[in-house]
Amino acid sequence: MTINRVTQNLPKKELGSKKVHLKNLPEQELGSKKMRLQKFLSQAGLCSRRKGEEYITAGLITVNGVVVTELGTSIDVENDEVKFQGEIIKFFPEKERIYIALNKPLDVIASCSHSHVGEKIVLDLIDIPDRIYPIGRLDKDSTGLLLLTDDGELHNKLSHPSYNHEKEYIVTTVEPVSKSALEKMAVGIMLDGKRTRAAQVEQLSRYKFRIILKQGINRQIRRMVEKTGNNVKELIRVRIGSIKIGGLKQGEWRFLNQQEINGLKS
Repeated sequence: MTINRVTQNLPKKELGSKKVHLKNLPEQELGSKKMRLQKFLSQAGLCSRRKGEEYITAGLITVNGVVVTELGTSIDVENDEVKFQGEIIKFFPEKERIYIALNKPLDVIASCSHSHVGEKIVLDLIDIPDRIYPIGRLDKDSTGLLLLTDDGELHNKLSHPSYNHEKEYIVTTVEPVSKSALEKMAVGIMLDGKRTRAAQVEQLSRYKFRIILKQGINRQIRRMVEKTGNNVKELIRVRIGSIKIGGLKQGEWRFLNQQEINGLKS
């Protein structure tokens, strides 16, 4: 049986195996497909590579019945049995990957697991049997375009700080937005001791502006606006790279077309 969702903070008593390091694993002949364990978890669609590293160090992954906690462990994809919480992780190297664009509604969390009872996450909105996970962040109190995939390699690439594709937002403020405030955001504002990258900014109305960023600091736009003495009333992401939200209504999703996928990979 394979698993469709992942959960965090699992009780370790359910693992039922003793933790060991790589050097204690029994040696065996490796097949033609050798891969690092965290990469395997990512490409199998269980989680991102970073989250896979957390699962490994937390002792949540077994290989051939033995808990592995050492990062960098290599496995034989064709012959080794990998489990998460006792369930076998299936790996299909030739599987066609899934790429989805979602218009995330307000108060829905961009996560693949529930951390609190009653909260709604983006996976609750997408009714497919495959394991997918969101690329990057979009705050609970923000709406708009969010990408999801089971392609671990692409997820790792797009989540890296060096990823320079544009992200476009429409921002509505509580107070009128001034020309000087827009100029400050355009050249960069100091956050956490570092100046944000230059951004493209355009005023749309007295209370609304468009901003295009090439970085993803946590709650960046809201914090930038606060630095100018104002606050964000509404924040909508309308574009990531060449992918636009288009006519998707809140809560709706669609598969990306091949041109859009190629654009993300380029």
